[in-house]
Amino acid sequence: MRLDDDYPRVLVVGAKPFSRSTNEGITLSNLFQGWPVDRLAQVHTVEGVRSADVCASFYHFGLRNFPVDHALRRVLGAVGGPTGAVAASGGTAAARRGSSSRLMTQLRAAADLTPSRFPDDLAPWLRRHRPDLVYSLLGSVRVNRLAVRIARDLGVPLVPHFMDDWPSTNYGSGELFGLARASLLRTLRAAVRMAPRGMCISQPMADEYQRQYGIPFGAFANCVDDTAFADGPPDDTGRPSSWPVELVYVGGLHLGRWQTLARIAEVLDRSAQEEPPVLRLTVYAPEHDLSQFREAFGGRRSVRLDRWLHSDEVPKVLHTADVLVHVESFAPAHRRYTRLSLSTKIPQYLAAGRPILGFGPAEVASMRHIADAQAGVVVGKDDPEPLSRALRQLRDAGLRHTWGRNGLDHARRHHRRETLSRRFAEFLGEASGTGAGAGKDPTDREGQDG
Repeated sequence: MRLDDDYPRVLVVGAKPFSRSTNEGITLSNLFQGWPVDRLAQVHTVEGVRSADVCASFYHFGLRNFPVDHALRRVLGAVGGPTGAVAASGGTAAARRGSSSRLMTQLRAAADLTPSRFPDDLAPWLRRHRPDLVYSLLGSVRVNRLAVRIARDLGVPLVPHFMDDWPSTNYGSGELFGLARASLLRTLRAAVRMAPRGMCISQPMADEYQRQYGIPFGAFANCVDDTAFADGPPDDTGRPSSWPVELVYVGGLHLGRWQTLARIAEVLDRSAQEEPPVLRLTVYAPEHDLSQFREAFGGRRSVRLDRWLHSDEVPKVLHTADVLVHVESFAPAHRRYTRLSLSTKIPQYLAAGRPILGFGPAEVASMRHIADAQAGVVVGKDDPEPLSRALRQLRDAGLRHTWGRNGLDHARRHHRRETLSRRFAEFLGEASGTGAGAGKDPTDREGQDG
């Protein structure tokens, strides 16, 4: 049992609050689960539903603290601008959508760069919590500036945690004539200068960032509670071959993932000679994604689109599937963005003890993680023939059992919350100069994922 003194006092600074409804909020909640409540607080910029089961003290650094942005939104809303009519123009002609999208992109960049004011009650709130360090996922000019300023004012180190490779891609289209990207990189450099070490979501990202930024990086992905682990993979060897194999995808359809899923749907329908199909795919996705991309799956008899799941419902759905599906886009811009990212649901997939079909660029960290765990079959190129072969393999109950067992064993070694949370606390303790982690090598990979 860890003593409270082993845990540094941490101030989390970021966009979204601790919650059980967003990927960011879930990952934060899982990593900090069990942290002493009096040693954890959060400043967040986005208004959202908070979950108080992990963190109980919040400060919402909201829109009122960005007066220029606030005034701009009010003006645009009054004249039916992007906060009103333009934002709702999804059903208009393609040219108008393109024009509106470009305008929105520029306005979002301008909003990100607008200056903020620090309210009078923030400084005493921060002093009351007496943090040993600031932990932040960073990601925008707004959040980067806020994290750096708070850490500097408090005189404590800042530990960044990179969940995707946004430093290589954000504002890469020259928004605001390049000013947005220049500001992003400048605030990132300021954050790294205050960081004795950093965190990444995958080991490939940690290796690359350590070379790039010259400070130690550790790999910390989403972790899984023991209650969400399967007892073992099912033994389907006695199941009739005519029974359908149920494929399940849980996640967003953004970043081009809808296109990759649509290709799976196309191959499933093309290869289906039986009635009903022997291989069927169910997609659980957010409602706004389903509304936007539903037409891409129209008429596909092998695919069913279902509602978004609450986090408490996910383990049961994963455990009752025959095969779990993870996809990434093959589009160059998307594969650059996801190249070093490990999807937050991959640890959950592995812990479910079900085989995984990975369809996406072979170099992407999520696909490499599945392959390294020998937890399924990865189709690393956009080609219907190897995808068809992989789907045929997934009809083999013996292979499904072997892959499911491999994934479950990998998750037990690398993604158990208790193990990862202990390393996480030690890592932050070393960064702050407090706790049981002091003096340990942050690049020691014992027990790390990947």
